[in-house]
Amino acid sequence: MLLEFIGADHEVTGSCHYLSVNGKNILVDYGMEQGRKTYENADLPVLPGEIDYILLTHAHIDHSGLLPLAYKKGFRGQIFATEATAKLCNIMLRDSAHIQTFEAEWRNRKARRNSNIEDFVPLYTMEDADGAIRLLHPVKYKEMIHIADGIDVRFTDVGHLLGSAAIEVFLTEDGESRKIVFSGDVGNIDQPIIKDPEAVDGADYVLIESTYGDRLHSEDKPDYVKELSEILSYTFERGGNVVIPSFAVGRTQELLYFIREIKERGLVHGYEDFPVYVDSPLAVDATSIFGKSSIDCYDDEAKELLRKGVNPLSFPNLNLSITPDDSKEINFDDEPKVIISASGMCDAGRIRHHLKHNLWRRESTVLFVGYQSVGTLGRALVEGAKTVKLFGEEISVNANIEILTGMSGHADRNGLINWVKNSFDPESTKKIFVVHGDDMVTEKFADLLKQDLKFDAYAPFSGTKYDLIKDEFVEETKGVAVKKTFDKGRISSVFQRLLAAGERLLSVIRKYEHGANKDLGKFADQINALSDKWDR
Repeated sequence: MLLEFIGADHEVTGSCHYLSVNGKNILVDYGMEQGRKTYENADLPVLPGEIDYILLTHAHIDHSGLLPLAYKKGFRGQIFATEATAKLCNIMLRDSAHIQTFEAEWRNRKARRNSNIEDFVPLYTMEDADGAIRLLHPVKYKEMIHIADGIDVRFTDVGHLLGSAAIEVFLTEDGESRKIVFSGDVGNIDQPIIKDPEAVDGADYVLIESTYGDRLHSEDKPDYVKELSEILSYTFERGGNVVIPSFAVGRTQELLYFIREIKERGLVHGYEDFPVYVDSPLAVDATSIFGKSSIDCYDDEAKELLRKGVNPLSFPNLNLSITPDDSKEINFDDEPKVIISASGMCDAGRIRHHLKHNLWRRESTVLFVGYQSVGTLGRALVEGAKTVKLFGEEISVNANIEILTGMSGHADRNGLINWVKNSFDPESTKKIFVVHGDDMVTEKFADLLKQDLKFDAYAPFSGTKYDLIKDEFVEETKGVAVKKTFDKGRISSVFQRLLAAGERLLSVIRKYEHGANKDLGKFADQINALSDKWDR
């Protein structure tokens, strides 16, 4: 019964953890790294084709974004996720594949003048995303799911995103039973639309995120409607636009919720019918999923609006931009407006075009409404960059840069502590592993759990292995700092396909370990014949 830490250890993105029990290989999340990396991640201990199950906490790309890559490399097991997470992944993974392909095409067009540069290869394609989506197995909150002998799981709402969950994993091996809880991302309290985080019922081991483990949101409950109204009024009176880089899933819907109330109450005087553009096909699709989800997913305030027949995410002069032409037209209209566009950290997507058109304008405002990872354009802007480069051009930062303070889908330090206190007992919890936080934040939060709450807490690095039966480290690693290397994407696309095919073949071979000798011999002869042909 082994736990191994792979991703989001002393880092915020790229969440991935591995469990081995009763001969089954399990991943909890398989996320993409975003922003600047601090440490190298350990490789998966087995080939993707040997993974039996993936348990997914929620749909955000830093938790789900490598699922298509797993499929590309041979994974064909089941992916367990809540119903809402499965629906959101249906659009988010396809969107990610589109971005991967688009970026590869763009880089290759630029590189064509240099015949010595090989093609840049997308991490995965739309076909890979569709394959991963077909493996999603939706489950309900609070339902005990038996996935294999000695392995049961239960998903509990943690209020971070529609469908987000902490996953309770119940394991039995050789007569020994253990319970381990993966927190996923714990949500902030009093968020619009979705419920507050729910506690779980104890555990032997816990993996707790620590994104905001060293800071507090505002002590007073923020009045987002008031703050947003003031920013809109100030900007519109100057004749500018309010450009909001926003995560397409979750944060965009919260903003629409606030803007509906602002318009309903007439809080932006003189501009009551101001236009709002949601310029992200993904955000548009995600908003539709929010609207169609079960009413049980929502908090009491949103439920009451729905019972009255009010769509909490819609209002007059809301414009949904789907095509590239729709997006371009927005910046040729001089009327002051709100532009909500992805990505939330400004590292890709249509938001970069809107920044190019508005950052140099003193009358415009760029409003940040979420976490900005180290190394992203968004982080540079909130830290006061005077100029930024967009599409090869230096752009002066003259616009008003604002942050909607406290608007976060993540629990702050106190929120995390309260969730731990309400869910676990230091007398019965063997160890808490602190993950999913910036380098020193994980250490600080682990110390806080030890000193104030008396838990045995530890912040592991990627590659650390822990025996859940013996309650001891098998291997305790230190972080391996990232070194600048050549661009690994620039290898032959055909050769990369060949490597992926080889990994899948090996995973298929291992699944036939106990097959009939006749079949195994035939399979071996076919592989040898193929190898002989190409070895020549």
